[in-house]
Amino acid sequence: MNDKILSRCLALGLLTPGVFAPPLLAAGQTESQVFSLGELLIRAPSNRSDGFGDQVSSSVSARDMQRFERHNVTEALGLLSGVSTSTNARNEGTISLRGFDSRQAPIFIDGIPVYVPYDGYVDLDRFTTGDLAAIQVAKGMSSTMYGPNTLGGAINLVTRKPVSEFEGDVSLGVGSGGLLRRGVNLGSNQGSWYVQASASQDEADYYRLSDDFEPTLRENGNKRENSDFKDRKQSLKIGLTPNETDEYAFGYVRQDGQKGQPPSTDPAATQRYWRWPYWDKESYYFIGNHALTDYETLRVRAFADHYANGLDGYTNATYTRLATSGNNPQSLSSTGSSNYDDHSRGGSIQLQSDRLDGHQIKVQYALKQDRHEEDDGVRTTKRLEDRLTSIALEDYIRLADRWHLSLGASRDSLKPLDADVYAKPDEQHANNWQGALYFDPAPDHRLYASIARKSRLPTLKDRYSLRFGTFIENPGLAPEHATHYELGYQGQPWAGGQLEAALFRSEIEDLIQRVRNVQPGRDQMQNINKARHEGVELSLRQALGEQLETGFAYTYLERRNLSSSTRLTDTPRNKLNLWADFAPIERLHLIAMLEHADQRWSSDTAKVSSFTRVDLKASLALTRELSVEAGVSNLGDEDYELSDGYAEAGRQYFTNLRYEF
Repeated sequence: MNDKILSRCLALGLLTPGVFAPPLLAAGQTESQVFSLGELLIRAPSNRSDGFGDQVSSSVSARDMQRFERHNVTEALGLLSGVSTSTNARNEGTISLRGFDSRQAPIFIDGIPVYVPYDGYVDLDRFTTGDLAAIQVAKGMSSTMYGPNTLGGAINLVTRKPVSEFEGDVSLGVGSGGLLRRGVNLGSNQGSWYVQASASQDEADYYRLSDDFEPTLRENGNKRENSDFKDRKQSLKIGLTPNETDEYAFGYVRQDGQKGQPPSTDPAATQRYWRWPYWDKESYYFIGNHALTDYETLRVRAFADHYANGLDGYTNATYTRLATSGNNPQSLSSTGSSNYDDHSRGGSIQLQSDRLDGHQIKVQYALKQDRHEEDDGVRTTKRLEDRLTSIALEDYIRLADRWHLSLGASRDSLKPLDADVYAKPDEQHANNWQGALYFDPAPDHRLYASIARKSRLPTLKDRYSLRFGTFIENPGLAPEHATHYELGYQGQPWAGGQLEAALFRSEIEDLIQRVRNVQPGRDQMQNINKARHEGVELSLRQALGEQLETGFAYTYLERRNLSSSTRLTDTPRNKLNLWADFAPIERLHLIAMLEHADQRWSSDTAKVSSFTRVDLKASLALTRELSVEAGVSNLGDEDYELSDGYAEAGRQYFTNLRYEF
């Protein structure tokens, strides 16, 4: 039996019916496998060659997600400078983009917003990376075409598009704590149409704590209490390409998750014995690109999302008796459960014109309608609904062969449609504007300077949440605002090197912050804060011959609350990723990653220590299609926390088998 037949037989053995895990994309994936409809830039029609380039952004490639074992979006974003990651008290993967959280730098998939309507957050640990071609990140200044609420930037997850008549990959991964990953990705491009499908499942029984963890009354060490999870995902995308300029894609994504929530290891902390029996999301979308003339292009996006998640609160760590108002004063409700049912629908219409010489003009209208319902198992306790709209204009101007100017403006509006028992406030508006000057001294070099005034309209939770009776609602909350200044460089300064460098400063006004004891024992969210974020980002990757590639990503971030002594949390001052990929022989890659982060404030009173973590991995190609990998994360078994009371995993082992065709 030859190698090719053997590898295909082994791959078929991994296809257990109905159970899959996120596949890892081929290391040699090309840009052509990126789903271009999912990007914000519309390419110029084929008869124009004005040389318009993308505006400045950073990205994580599918190759890096694969080789550095980044199986969810939280982990993948942690590879970039300017991004710090954490796990909050709800056991959700969170990010900070230059100090802005995911409410202020929202998440998009193929340009479509995916954040939860109620609070603007999304659990990024639930979003796997197996079907992604890239993650594109705009920091500070971001295109007005993203729509409203991009106060601190935008994060766009761009999916794959097949390029061959039949292609795909199958993967199997196992690891410590009962970790199991299985998945498949299949695609076909037939010229005038294409189809891309994937299915995956990730699950684990627990994660192991470091041997250096000191047991407490709440956590005895070894297996982290209540740390299991299971995530399933299926997606299907069908596209039509009737000619060289037009493309239309229909997509469906289904995510089903469930997870435990490890309790705080601090005996003095208020304990939450919580489990999430379901964390589900279902999405339908359409994206179309149509050339109206030789110079005008129309892009249409439409989507409908359904978010459903349930939370059960228990009386103690046995997780057998639901907590109610009768047996626990900290209960969620009279039944011990809280169930959210959220719907989001909307879309955008974007017109791009290349008719004027030296100009690429885009105008867009975007709409997003959010509805939130809560049910405690006895009666519906809350129904809230908002409509968000945005009118945006952008002009990318070629001033000369090496000089370009980008100008943009938008007006965002928030109209409350249903506030249940609360009086509906007036419609709110926020104006945004931005400009950037680009200078390309040579091919593959770009210097830039930008200034942007951005905003975020308050979420339903900001305005109406009572936090189990401990807060007063504030329907009249105003938008947050930020003014960003940035100088930077992106390019290839020498052979084999890719460099990004940025010096940035953000002035934030009307920051929404918790104000304590507005009434005795009750707090409120108010626009009282001013803050300043400033720092430096530097990242470099360097190929040293054909056998070695190395790089680093460094961030220095200084955040200051200019209005009060309240801490700005969850960001280290210094963060460094350092890595190397060494191929001593043609089919073998040895990969090492070091991550270091300074101490950070987790709350007004608690600070978590600095840490240094090392990951190692070996990848061997048995044949052209079949490869096997093995590695260890947190090699030194570092005992560390990203949030006070929530210890991270100690040393973990894993192995993967992947077949690509």
